[in-house]
Amino acid sequence: MLIRLLAKLKRRVRLRGMDARGFPTSLPEFQRVFPNDSACADYLEKLRWPDGFACTKCGTMGEPYRFSERKSTVLRCRSCQANVSLTAGTTMQSTHTPLSTWFWGAYLVTTQTPGQSALQFQRQLGLTRYETAYMILQKLRAGMVRPDRDTIGGEHPVEVDETLVGGRTRGEGRGVHHKTLVIGAVEVRTRKPKEDRSAEGNEAHKGGKPTKRQTYAGRLRMAVVPDRSGESLTGFIGRNIVKGTLIRTDGWQGYDGVFDMGYSHHPVVMDTPEKNDEHLPISHLIFSNFKTWLLGTHHAVSEKHLPAYINEYVFRFNRRFYPMTAFNSVLGLAAHATPPTYAEIYSDEWEHPAA
Repeated sequence: MLIRLLAKLKRRVRLRGMDARGFPTSLPEFQRVFPNDSACADYLEKLRWPDGFACTKCGTMGEPYRFSERKSTVLRCRSCQANVSLTAGTTMQSTHTPLSTWFWGAYLVTTQTPGQSALQFQRQLGLTRYETAYMILQKLRAGMVRPDRDTIGGEHPVEVDETLVGGRTRGEGRGVHHKTLVIGAVEVRTRKPKEDRSAEGNEAHKGGKPTKRQTYAGRLRMAVVPDRSGESLTGFIGRNIVKGTLIRTDGWQGYDGVFDMGYSHHPVVMDTPEKNDEHLPISHLIFSNFKTWLLGTHHAVSEKHLPAYINEYVFRFNRRFYPMTAFNSVLGLAAHATPPTYAEIYSDEWEHPAA
């Protein structure tokens, strides 16, 4: 009986556009759920303290005192009388921007396929200063990496490759460039035998129906690396891929130590375009889409801030099938993330977490 009631409740929630876990799954529902700053504050409080308010000073749990007349949400512990700001210890710490603006930023940057540039965000939200829009998006990007994220691979093979991003040449001569080296690792997953492979607009057909590829991209990891040395490449692999995984790379000597690290290694010398397409097709497609996104949405990204944009791309890619889940995830991560300050963002002090 209880199971039937829960199933009925979930169906009603889906019909209203809400996920069973309590977050919106469409733009109209988003507007209904978060009509003002008060609704955003209630949602953020539940993300920070899902089991109820717990004082950050004495650890006492229980309903706190609330101050409705204050512009910012401050909760006071009934035991030790300590005041706790709702945004303290989150990416929204010390913000003077309304919470609803932060929520719109999280929504737009996670649910739109091309993401959101700071200039677009400034225009759509009616912000007076570009710097405000830029800092909101940068702080959200800083909270897009789970500290306890899993390593990838295991039962799925992993393609590992590098690419050069940005940095136009300046006439120094042949072979000289100012590009940044980015490495990526992506799982190669195979569709199940009985899985529906129909797909609108695909060129491949079977029985008169367009079909999806037999293999597709699983989880992705990317990072900026200083060079193509064995230390840099194998260091990235060791941090991000499960031991024993089958790893596919090109024949570059920097990958020579992969087998000795406990992986199954399949290198191929890329001397023809056909080998490129056959051996590392998914990683090349991901890099191509990444560069297109940077150029199309952001136009230009400095080397210093490139890791932040990599974090956003990887975050959205890994949640591409569930965009509204991504919105809820970024708010949950932002609620427990240490935010960079304005000075840190514009200096070399802040190190962006690796995706």
